Amino acid sequence: MKDRENMKQGVFITFEGIEGCGKSTQAKRLGKSLNRMGIPHVMTLEPGGTAIGRNMRRVLLDSRNKALTPLAELMLYAADRAQHVDEIIKPALRSGKWVICDRFSDATVVYQGAARGQDGKLIRLLNDVVTGGIRPHLTFLLDCPVEVGLRRALGRNMKGQDRFEKEALSFHHKVRKGYLDLARKNQKRFVILDATASRKEIEAEMIRHLNRFLRPKTCLNKQGVQ
Repeated sequence: MKDRENMKQGVFITFEGIEGCGKSTQAKRLGKSLNRMGIPHVMTLEPGGTAIGRNMRRVLLDSRNKALTPLAELMLYAADRAQHVDEIIKPALRSGKWVICDRFSDATVVYQGAARGQDGKLIRLLNDVVTGGIRPHLTFLLDCPVEVGLRRALGRNMKGQDRFEKEALSFHHKVRKGYLDLARKNQKRFVILDATASRKEIEAEMIRHLNRFLRPKTCLNKQGVQ
């Protein structure tokens, strides 16, 4: 895709995983490492990476919105991503910045596809349209047992469970399986990290894989891990 060719000077890294896996924490830790190295970057997330997207995030995560249909949910995520890509991700990559994103199009393939049962061809079409062909250069999948993730999510959320955290256990097992299946199909892009390890251990493993991926002159040295 033309847009993807134009993004080559930036580095696009995404973090994925089930609820409570610790992906947001590791994304922030990577951001701190980039700050210490003086590497220009943008920290963002989905849904809600833009002002408009934050309104959609509230609708998508509000546990009171039980009537939201799977198709409507899918379309809201697509709309959020379209705004996010055009407003945040494309400009950052074109200017040579790193983009660190907490969830991206893989989440839709898994949550709305593997777990909700929405048509895979429709999801691929929507993702292609709203991303303009942009794909992450590297995706970190933080994997842990569903029960561990949900226990963590419950412990961190002082406002109560969101709409996804309240889903049945079977839903979350489908999400985990969907992510692992996706990682197996995209082994060159995905790196699976053991989310049951300590935060420092996970970060060290993440940096090790980043150093293998990046050119030597941009490698993150050991000082980036604290």
